[in-house]
Amino acid sequence: MTPRTDVAAGAPEAGTAEVVRFDLLGPPVLSRSAVLRDETLRKDTARQRAGWRTARLLVVDTAGRVPVAWTGRRPEGPWAMDTDGTARLVTVPTTGDVPPDDAVLLGEADGVAYWAVRDAGELVPGEDPVDRADLRTAGAALDALGAGLLTTAVAVLNWHDAAQFCGRDGSPTHPEAAGWHRVCEAHGHEDYPRTDPAVICLVHDGADRVLLARQPVWPEGRFSVLAGFVEAGESLEACVLREIHEEVGVPVRDIAYLGSQAWPFPRSLMVGFRAVADADAPLRPAEGEIAEAMWVTRAEVRRALAAGDWAGAEGSPLLLPGGVSIARAMLEAWAAID
Repeated sequence: MTPRTDVAAGAPEAGTAEVVRFDLLGPPVLSRSAVLRDETLRKDTARQRAGWRTARLLVVDTAGRVPVAWTGRRPEGPWAMDTDGTARLVTVPTTGDVPPDDAVLLGEADGVAYWAVRDAGELVPGEDPVDRADLRTAGAALDALGAGLLTTAVAVLNWHDAAQFCGRDGSPTHPEAAGWHRVCEAHGHEDYPRTDPAVICLVHDGADRVLLARQPVWPEGRFSVLAGFVEAGESLEACVLREIHEEVGVPVRDIAYLGSQAWPFPRSLMVGFRAVADADAPLRPAEGEIAEAMWVTRAEVRRALAAGDWAGAEGSPLLLPGGVSIARAMLEAWAAID
């Protein structure tokens, strides 16, 4: 990556400091996918039935966990996420002649159809040699196929769990289009998987300091960049301005898009931005939302990134998000500026 140095947008040209701009070093891990998502596949029941016997099935339990085979160290501890190991998503062969009504068609890859189902049953210890892990734990360690399958499965199955009844008339609903919409039984109203957009913004001073904050429910030392949900009738850029001001009390400028990734906990889309703020402006953390906020130097961020993440950086005075989060990708890109 070669950072660009320009005058901050919206600032007077005379007497302004130059601002280092940056882009992500690569796609956020949960935005990777090697699965063909084609709406026509979801409506082609003949093709679905023809490919069912050779299809693969991803079984997701009620906690969002799936069978995973690990190479190397598996995540450990209460904040377990990301390791130096590699994870492989374990799918199982299909049974029967046709897909069950509650199965979701995730897509196709290399001529193989992938489906997902919810399984409320828990594994008995020792019953299956394969570990189960959720998206937070394994997402960054999966390849593009596994990451795309698991992210989609968790998002759509979460929606099915919450959409059992019609929001208009309260009647029961049933899935159609291979799990990609539901229809109410009283009046035929259609409902589709919801995605709630949220902005996540790396605020820096245009030089070598970045603004980090800690939520009240996080342990001491655990920090990240700022984020918030987009309100009805609000643009993404307007949300950045509002959220940063509400959470820490500083105005920002030079807002620019970085990238996005799904965050299906339960149904968000994280839209990443960078913005510039005056590091001398007083910080006013929002009561109940932000426990503390502080400016951190690039050298401090580099040391924290090298130490690991929330799960493995024990003893580090600054704990940063794991690789499954777009926040980590944003901080790594900013820290890589020469």
